[in-house]
Amino acid sequence: MSGKKYYANNWQEYKDAPDEMFVPHTFEEVMSWKVAGWELPSSVCCIIRASTDKGKIKEYVYQKRHAAEQKVAELMRDGVEFTVCTDEQIHFISPHYEEDESDFD
Repeated sequence: MSGKKYYANNWQEYKDAPDEMFVPHTFEEVMSWKVAGWELPSSVCCIIRASTDKGKIKEYVYQKRHAAEQKVAELMRDGVEFTVCTDEQIHFISPHYEEDESDFD
């Protein structure tokens, strides 16, 4: 097996287990835990993820706020779509304005 160690997959045990063994979670619990529960290390000021021309995602991690602000200004000048994540908020910024038809009703 080319030097790789095989670890047994015990999926059948989970498949055969009764439903009562699993604790059900509400949508609100999952959103609070997984979406609103992100944490950045204390050494990280923010993370910026920007879309490239080829549809890829480029990630930038900053320790200093002023460096992150300079990157945000550069991405805005370039008209790039990006997301900024700090320890308190997540913001999505897009240069594309999509008109909502309900605004004209």
